[in-house]
Amino acid sequence: MENVKDYNKTLIASFVSYVVQAIINNFAPLLFITFQNTYDIDLAQITMLITVNFGVQLLVDILSVGFVDRLGYRVSVVIAHVLSALGLILLTILPQSMPNAYAGMLISVICCGIGGGLLEVLVSPIVEACPTDNKEKAMSLLHSFYCWGHVGVVLISTLFFKLFGIENWRVMALLWATVPIATAVMFLRVPIRKLMDDGEVGLKLGELFHMGLFWVLFVMMICSGASEQAVSQWASTFAEKGLGIGKTLGDLAGPMAFALMMGLARGFYGKFGHRINLDKFMVMSCVLCIASYLGIALFKMPVLSLMCTAICGMSVGIMWPGSFSKASASIPRGGTAMFALLALGGDIGCSGGPTLVGFVSGAFDDNLKIGILAGIVFPVLLLICILGLGRRKYEDI
Repeated sequence: MENVKDYNKTLIASFVSYVVQAIINNFAPLLFITFQNTYDIDLAQITMLITVNFGVQLLVDILSVGFVDRLGYRVSVVIAHVLSALGLILLTILPQSMPNAYAGMLISVICCGIGGGLLEVLVSPIVEACPTDNKEKAMSLLHSFYCWGHVGVVLISTLFFKLFGIENWRVMALLWATVPIATAVMFLRVPIRKLMDDGEVGLKLGELFHMGLFWVLFVMMICSGASEQAVSQWASTFAEKGLGIGKTLGDLAGPMAFALMMGLARGFYGKFGHRINLDKFMVMSCVLCIASYLGIALFKMPVLSLMCTAICGMSVGIMWPGSFSKASASIPRGGTAMFALLALGGDIGCSGGPTLVGFVSGAFDDNLKIGILAGIVFPVLLLICILGLGRRKYEDI
C-alpha cells in the first residue's frame, strides 16, 4: 500500500529539477559578454550557443518518445541530472584546454542541452502522475520553481562575481553543478508513479497528429517558449550593452527582475488557480506581454525599458504551465508522447525566440531593441490561438 505523503518527496525532487533547468538555461547568458571578451567571439556565435542549447533540447524531445517508456522514468531522470552536471563541469574545462575555445563551449552546451531536454520531457509527467488534488495548481507551482531557480542563479552568481570577480566564473559553474548531482541522488530514492494506469495505453504519435486540438496546443507551446526566452535570454546583454547599465545592476534589474515577476505570477496561480479562469488569465497575460515588448523596444529611458522587462516576466508566467494544463485536461490519454511533443514545441520556441531576436538585432548593427520588437509576433500568435480555442468546443477542433 503506497503512502500518498511519500509523494511529497517526489514533488520536492521535481521542483528542484526545475531549478536545475533554470541553471542550465540562465547561467551562461550572464557570461555572454565575458565569453566575447575572453574567447574573442561575436554576437552571432553567442546567438548560436542559445540556438544549440535549445536545439539539442528539441532533438531530445523528439527522440525521447522512443526510449523514455522503455528505460523508465527513474533511470531517465537520473541520467538527465548527471548530464546537466557534466555540461556545467565541462564548461569550466574544455574552452581553455581545446585548440578552439568555441568548440569546447559548444560541446558543453550540447551536454547541458541533452540533460535539459530530458528534464523537460520527464518532470511534468512525473508531477502529473503524483496523487495531488489540483493538477493545474501543482503544474503552475512546479513551473514557478524554474523562476525561483532563475532568480537564484542571477542573484547568487551576481553576488559571487561582485565579491570574487567575474574572472572566477568557473568556480561558480562548479558550485552550480552540485545541484543536479544532489537531485540525481534524490530521484534514486523517491517513489515515482506511472502516468497511465495498468492496462491503459496512451495515444500514439499518429493519433495525436490527427487531432486538430493537439496542433493548436503545439503552436501555443512554441509561442509560450518563444515569448519567454526571447526576452529572458537577452535581458543581461540588453541591460549592459543596449541600455549602458553596469553588469551588476543590469543583471539584477534585467534577468533577475524578469524571473522574479515570472515566479510571482506562477506562484499566484499555483495558490489561487482554483478560483481563476485559466483562459481569461492567459488572454490578459498575452495582452500585457505584447505591451511589455512594445515598451522594451520603444521607450527611450533605460529605467522604463527595464520596468517593461520585469513586466514581461510577469506576463509570460502562466503561458507555459497554462498550455501544459490545458493539454492535460483536454487530452487526458496523451501520455508520454504528448508531453514529449509539447516539450518539443516549447523548446522550438525557446530556441526560435531568442534566435530571431539575435539575428534581427545583428542585421541592424546589434540593436537589441529592434530584435525584441520583431519577437512580438509570438505573444500575438499565442493570443490568437487562445481566443480561437475559446470560440470552439474541443470536440469540434
